[in-house]
Amino acid sequence: MSDLVEKIKELKEKKNAIILAHNYQIMGVQEIADFTGDSLELARKASQTSADIIVFCGVRFMAETAKILSPDKKVLIPVKNAGCPLADFIKPEDVNELKRKYPDAKVVAYVNTTADVKAVSDVCCTSANAIKVCQNIEAQKIIFIPDKNLGNWVQKNLRDKEIILYDGFCYVHQGFRVEDAELVRKELPGAKIVVHPECPPQVVDKADAVLSTSGMLKYCKENDAKEFVIGTEEGMIRKLKKENPDKKFYSLGNSRVCYDMKLTRLQDVYDALLYERYVVKLPTDIIDRAKRALTEMIKYV
Repeated sequence: MSDLVEKIKELKEKKNAIILAHNYQIMGVQEIADFTGDSLELARKASQTSADIIVFCGVRFMAETAKILSPDKKVLIPVKNAGCPLADFIKPEDVNELKRKYPDAKVVAYVNTTADVKAVSDVCCTSANAIKVCQNIEAQKIIFIPDKNLGNWVQKNLRDKEIILYDGFCYVHQGFRVEDAELVRKELPGAKIVVHPECPPQVVDKADAVLSTSGMLKYCKENDAKEFVIGTEEGMIRKLKKENPDKKFYSLGNSRVCYDMKLTRLQDVYDALLYERYVVKLPTDIIDRAKRALTEMIKYV
């Protein structure tokens, strides 16, 4: 492994490449990345880099986002079939039908959507800035796609606006149960329950904090509690343990795994750099239209 890591570093320098990795990636991949973070942080980094090549260790919609924000860069995804079932819930024609049904509404698309869907949306958001985006957009009615749980969280925090939900969800976060949160209160009364807003509303209501993955890192580092129960993909628990060795972290119920996020290995990163393979390609008109929605999002960071 150490030899492979060195080869990746050498190739990266030789080709003026940057490696971006999501917080849900396996630790080995995160450790060789130039930058790790949640989808908002990675989107910002992709838009600011001076590298010629972006190697995006995540799932396809994230690599597409990097390409949209840096169309002049070569964007590589190490595993070409690393997808996102949440993003697959909605297609452009579904968005257009909603726009016809609610002509006075604006479309806010979670970044967990395909480039085609972003292209027919008004503005994008992440879990970190969804409330802020919806609060600031000039519309009283908002079509929020595709995650109904994140949309519910936005509605709970914005009583003065109408949030029209789409029936999509993340299978990882949908699996967390309110019964497990109630059990935590009995068994670990001093622990803080920290969940992602993609969790079901009943679970969110039981939490001490509802945060994006980067928000979780900050909260758990700064909070005085010594035990935390985490409601998100299990990769975050490993990262939290590594960054806070003096604290204890548990999954909220059974550990939940995003299998697509776990597909990428160091060998895949090396091969992507060596052969410059699995290049993300998007039509120019899709890039142009989707970029408008993403640029609007970045104003609300």
